[in-house]
Amino acid sequence: MFIAMNRFKVVKDGTEEFEQVWLGRDSHLNEMEGFVEFHLLRGPEAEDHILYASHTIWRSRADFEAWTRSEQFRKAHSRAPSTRPLYLGHPQFEGFEALGNSKIGERA
Repeated sequence: MFIAMNRFKVVKDGTEEFEQVWLGRDSHLNEMEGFVEFHLLRGPEAEDHILYASHTIWRSRADFEAWTRSEQFRKAHSRAPSTRPLYLGHPQFEGFEALGNSKIGERA
């Protein structure tokens, strides 16, 4: 399993627009081999921003990398940009290989 995350420092007066863009977009993720699930996470608030993370789970790193080279990826990221900056700096990507897994009721 591979988990891909992008962290965004969203300006406080841009949170509603940011959420609408991310939750209302046609991501085309369900068309991709190996896609498992997507979450948009809202995190802690700082003085000048609120931290968000997009979080996708893939069957493998290879499936995620295929997504980044796909036509579906280009379509999902071609939406019209906002007329104003919604976040500070560039998103920060983090990718993780899952080494273990446990579920509620199971012993780790």
